Amino acid sequence: MKKILVVDNHPLILQFMTNLLVKEGHQVLTAQDGLSALDILKTETPDIMFVDLIMPNISGEKLCQVIRRIPRLKDLYIIILSAVAAEHEVNLAEMGANACIAKGPFNKMARHVHAVLDQLDPGTSCDFKEEIVGLEDITARHVAKELLSIRRHFEVTLASMSEGILEITPEARIVYANPSAISLIGTSEENLLGSNFIELFGEMDRQRIQYLLGAAIRSTPEKTADDASVTLNGKDVLLNISPVADEAHASMIIILNDVTQRKRLEAQFQQASKMETIGTLAGGIAHDFNNLLMGIQGNVSLMLMNMDATHSYYERLRSIEKQVQSGAKLTSHLLGYARKGRYEVKPIDLNQLVEEASDTFGRAKKEITIHRELAEDLLTIEADHGQIEQVLLNLFVNAADAMPGGGDLILKTKNTTHEDMRGKLYDPKPGNYVVLTVTDTGMGMDQQTRMRIFDPFFTTKEMGRGTGLGLASAYGIIKGHGGYIDVDSKKGHGTTFSIYLPASGKKAQKAAVQTPDHIIRGTETVLLVDDEEPVRQVGRELLEAMGYRVLIARDGKEAIEIYKQNQDEIDIILLDMVMPKMGGGEVYDRIKEINPDIKVLLLSGYSIEGEADEILDRGCNGFIQKPFDIKELSYKLRDLLSKDPGPEDPALA
Repeated sequence: MKKILVVDNHPLILQFMTNLLVKEGHQVLTAQDGLSALDILKTETPDIMFVDLIMPNISGEKLCQVIRRIPRLKDLYIIILSAVAAEHEVNLAEMGANACIAKGPFNKMARHVHAVLDQLDPGTSCDFKEEIVGLEDITARHVAKELLSIRRHFEVTLASMSEGILEITPEARIVYANPSAISLIGTSEENLLGSNFIELFGEMDRQRIQYLLGAAIRSTPEKTADDASVTLNGKDVLLNISPVADEAHASMIIILNDVTQRKRLEAQFQQASKMETIGTLAGGIAHDFNNLLMGIQGNVSLMLMNMDATHSYYERLRSIEKQVQSGAKLTSHLLGYARKGRYEVKPIDLNQLVEEASDTFGRAKKEITIHRELAEDLLTIEADHGQIEQVLLNLFVNAADAMPGGGDLILKTKNTTHEDMRGKLYDPKPGNYVVLTVTDTGMGMDQQTRMRIFDPFFTTKEMGRGTGLGLASAYGIIKGHGGYIDVDSKKGHGTTFSIYLPASGKKAQKAAVQTPDHIIRGTETVLLVDDEEPVRQVGRELLEAMGYRVLIARDGKEAIEIYKQNQDEIDIILLDMVMPKMGGGEVYDRIKEINPDIKVLLLSGYSIEGEADEILDRGCNGFIQKPFDIKELSYKLRDLLSKDPGPEDPALA
């Protein structure tokens, strides 16, 4: 006696096969579709299975393939029982079947079933893979051929669609999946068929999907809104659910549309727009603030020029100078965020900069252990030394704040390419990159904090301990250098910042820092052009204190007129970049048309990045950023006016 499973969607066939096999003393199990058969096979292990090819809820062909991947059922003898086998061009070996019997008149089909069973000796695997038993008894084959042709057309169409297509039962069991759906879900077909559709999703989405399926089964097509996708296998997916019902059975067709890439691009655009808007605002604030600081610094410089160090106000004025420097540092963060922070770009060795900055930081934070894994073959980068150093220190300080009791700071560098940067919120430009990762073992961040970490003025520190500009400026500086910055963090599991900077094939140059230590006099004539009255006033007094003759222009048009009238006397022009009506760039070009040899020193509350950089490329002689003190200005003027510095004035030193 053998245990036999018969799978066919036609009740008459099931009844006929049951009666036939029971008379022979066999134990018979029956199922009306592939899904029901899989449920039976979870608890039963039959010796033989008769299966129809064309059935609802998992076809016979798919059922055979699934069974052959279940180790427990590897010895199950599978016999195809089908009226369309001849036209289906079935490859029994590929399908995993052992024999095929053509359906026909019951008396003849009974004889063929007995013939196949009689040749099955215990422990053997007699196959009939070379022939279809009972083929001569099939009639109306042209009808079967036509039906199969239509079926194949739909199968090819569904298989070629880029959208995922699923068919599920009213109980949400999956009975069909096209290749796109299988790929999107990320599991094998045999694991997918028969599984519960709702269980593919996380707890957050299951209740909503259950509601959509419930509405769809009541003959109401449902879909998720474009802005309310569900998460499937880590991807953002939109669902379109349509009911399908006939007299035989009901099911639902689900179209899965992967919108991960689209949402990534939308998020990228929104983030870029937000950063650009805030950056413009931050840059404007920094520019105006630097102009205010210029007025303060200039007046302090003038007061200190003729004041003895023993004067009761001397130290207070020095203290004001320090506060001006602190204010200038704050605006440098804003300018960094606004991507206007590069001053002097040179090929530099990032490894050397990391070593120097981390050594300096380590001396101040001895409770933090610094680990360095720096690639020996690291390519150079073209960057401003001071700005990248500022990024490093901001990241180090952020890491230290996350580890108040001490911890580990891991610094790694390596070479990479844009190919290794796929799947990010940005689309990197093709080429080679240098990547620096800064990892701490601190408290980490939740998702809400991660989303805002680069926003200016956002801080998790208590009042008075942070400006919320450190990471914002780091973001802006890296973007300003054509790079990218990522953050990966989980609450309680530390944080990793990854910085990608375009690699350069040039040889690294060491940064040279020159600190003026005295004031250098001059006697030349200077045209000072600035639209801000306080800057013009203090600028005039500073220049006259150094011995220069000064002419003043309040805007671009007035500057051009004054220069036309006095071009034989004017030796150099101090030109503000941002002015109403006519900006510094246009003024520069107009004056150069009058005299191509005139020397021009650009002044700005912004940094050299942007329009100032473009004017320098057109031949402008130099740039100085507000706020500057009298020593900086004196050095810059003498450097441009003469290769040999003029006589130092001891009284002004």
